Amino acid sequence: MSEHLIRAALDAAERGWHVFPLRPGTKRPALHGEQRCPGTGPCADGHRKWEQRATTDPDRIRATWARAPFNVGIATGPSGLLVVDLDVPKDNSSSDTPSGVTTFGALCERAGHAIPATYRTRTASGGEHLYFTAPPGVRLTNTARTVAASVDTRAWGGYVVAAGSTTPAGPYEALCGPAVAAVPGWLLSILRPAPEPPEAPPVATMGQSRRYADVALAREAQNVAGAVHGGREAALFRAARALGRFVAWGDLPRHMVEQALQEAGEAAGLTVAECRSTLRSALNWSIAHNQRRRTA
Repeated sequence: MSEHLIRAALDAAERGWHVFPLRPGTKRPALHGEQRCPGTGPCADGHRKWEQRATTDPDRIRATWARAPFNVGIATGPSGLLVVDLDVPKDNSSSDTPSGVTTFGALCERAGHAIPATYRTRTASGGEHLYFTAPPGVRLTNTARTVAASVDTRAWGGYVVAAGSTTPAGPYEALCGPAVAAVPGWLLSILRPAPEPPEAPPVATMGQSRRYADVALAREAQNVAGAVHGGREAALFRAARALGRFVAWGDLPRHMVEQALQEAGEAAGLTVAECRSTLRSALNWSIAHNQRRRTA
């Protein structure tokens, strides 16, 4: 048993964070998979994945970490956490590719806020994990490049490696005090699931679908144009993500959406370049995730 690893697991559990074992020296869960599930113990009523088996029970933690020097995984969803993963450029990236830390700092500046003061760790690769408390009643999930390049997030369905763990690439280390801040409003606006459109009547015609899309476009453009400083880019991102489904479904041409939201973003005070960058990433994401039209 490695005392510093069991201490890391207990420290996380004392914060209310649900932990589970990772294979020694790795980032991979040490629990059995569904195909090898024995159907006994915690899985007596059916296979339980690592997210379901993560715990804050100190007795279970001591018993588990007494068996081997497991690294410590934190299941972000059950722990009520949203962790922002600021990665470093890959080895095959160009020399001028910014790191996740640099990109996130620029996003905070454009949102009119300082980088949040919150608990954070340095990862083995040299990146950072920023820990935030997720708001009640909102089920956030993992994202990859939704916020920006080299900026991913972990929530329900995800986990992070806790400080105190070590891999061949290096250790995971806490960089500041224990306080964990709430998710910034501007970031939550980007990550909050886009509202689903109302179910279309079963006999809806193509003309009806197009009229609904036109109304949605006008409403979203109005919302963006009226956005206030500190929330303008998030409002533009949210509108583009909501309207991208209509582009994917063929109800609106992409150039029409881009033009309307570009004008609305500039009217709100964003620069031409800021609008273009936000629109491109948000529309690309939305179109890729809405290829199939919902049916009544």
